[in-house]
Amino acid sequence: MAVSVIIKTLNEEKRIAATIESALKALETVGGEVIVADSGSRDRTVEIASRYPVVIAQISPPALPSCGIGPQLGFQYSRHAHICLLDGDMLLDDDFLEVAEAFLADDPDVAGVTGHVQEMLTSNLEFSRRVTRNSPENRIGAIDRMNGGGLYRRAAIEAVGYLSDRNLHGYEEFDLGIRLRSAGFKLHRLDRRFVQHFGHTDNSYRLLVRRWKSKYLFGIGELLRASLGQPYFLQLIRELPELKLWALVYLWWAASLAILLFVPDKLLALGIVLAILAGVVGLMSLRKGGFSMGLYTVVAWFFHAAALPVGFFRARRKPDAPIESKLLGAPA
Repeated sequence: MAVSVIIKTLNEEKRIAATIESALKALETVGGEVIVADSGSRDRTVEIASRYPVVIAQISPPALPSCGIGPQLGFQYSRHAHICLLDGDMLLDDDFLEVAEAFLADDPDVAGVTGHVQEMLTSNLEFSRRVTRNSPENRIGAIDRMNGGGLYRRAAIEAVGYLSDRNLHGYEEFDLGIRLRSAGFKLHRLDRRFVQHFGHTDNSYRLLVRRWKSKYLFGIGELLRASLGQPYFLQLIRELPELKLWALVYLWWAASLAILLFVPDKLLALGIVLAILAGVVGLMSLRKGGFSMGLYTVVAWFFHAAALPVGFFRARRKPDAPIESKLLGAPA
């Protein structure tokens, strides 16, 4: 079956040409189309993409950039039975689509197939730790989400209403995964490479600030808001262990505030709060193998915990409504 390869872009001029070329080459064996779904790039991304025989769609006001809007924009313009999601800084393996399509053909209950995402840039400590951890979504076989993209069955996406929630600035893969699994579908990771990924190399603290400014950290709060009243809400709570961690951070903050408010000796109260902070940083430093990583871990907790309620109370738009957009280019 033919494949619609959706490439999500936002200021990807450095690598978009190589990404498109890898997608076009992979399509030579299965047929299909490449759709560049642009979230409002201000660099030469669209100009470079226009040199290739691809569909180029870009959001228009009032639509705003988010992690969830790009996939849904591409899906809106797609035509084929299978959907492959890529970021604009990835290189798709030549034969992945052929292998993944064969897997989907053999198991109609599987909604999506992915493989390994080989990270090519890992100078950032937190990024390196994140991509190598043995979390459930990175394992071989049955998985709960397809982080980094993969090949989806269009009929399964249509059965759950939409590909990606435009309101989400993060956790969009988990949202899609739990919606599909709640509807009775499965997701699978093959023991082979799917893409090479050339990620960001900001240092850890800059990356935290960058993720706050881009609203990426708001994603888990937005996901909780989106799942309220859904049949999979309790399952989602169980499957996100970070929620328990943020709850502990809130208790820590509440206890610290209570100490500052109710201990009569304010200097003593401040000393107790700082001693608790130092103790937690020290404990994490021992667990993480050094003070710098221990301190960063605690700072990251604070950023994530502060972002959750901000994301939760953000206004939402209907995730299945057409995205305001314009078509900037298409193959002759």
